[in-house]
Amino acid sequence: MEQQGEEKMKQKVMVAFNESELSQYALEWTLKNLGSAIHNSELLVFTAQPVTIDFGYTAIDEFCFTPELIAAIQENYKKVALNLLHKAKTICANYGITARTVTEIGDPKKAICEAVEKLNIDLLVLGSHGRGIVQRAFLGSVSNYCVHNAGCTVLVVRKPI
Repeated sequence: MEQQGEEKMKQKVMVAFNESELSQYALEWTLKNLGSAIHNSELLVFTAQPVTIDFGYTAIDEFCFTPELIAAIQENYKKVALNLLHKAKTICANYGITARTVTEIGDPKKAICEAVEKLNIDLLVLGSHGRGIVQRAFLGSVSNYCVHNAGCTVLVVRKPI
């Protein structure tokens, strides 16, 4: 009976992970600096797979994007995501932490926020590219979007210069 209460009390922490060095830094920062809290929490590492390219009927005929080629591209995206998550699990294991991994298909910023909602995440950790205001205006910012749209506390980890 007491164990069920402990399970309910466990916080869920999700680290968004991609192929960038900054993402790996954010994961390692979390493991180093929140280690004791992470040991008493459920850690999830999340990555987003790009959305399948919808070229439309004309483009498929004109550029030879057959359904088979599109399926192969999707399968490649999935393999890349699974390799990233394997790398993240290895990093976590090096800190003595077992992480659960999750991948979804979609625009990363929206997929992250949807996963936060779906998985009842209490804390979302993201890396920051450290872009200035002008770059963010043109390129967008996953961390900025998540800070304003995720349904939980968001921690943005910036690598020192």
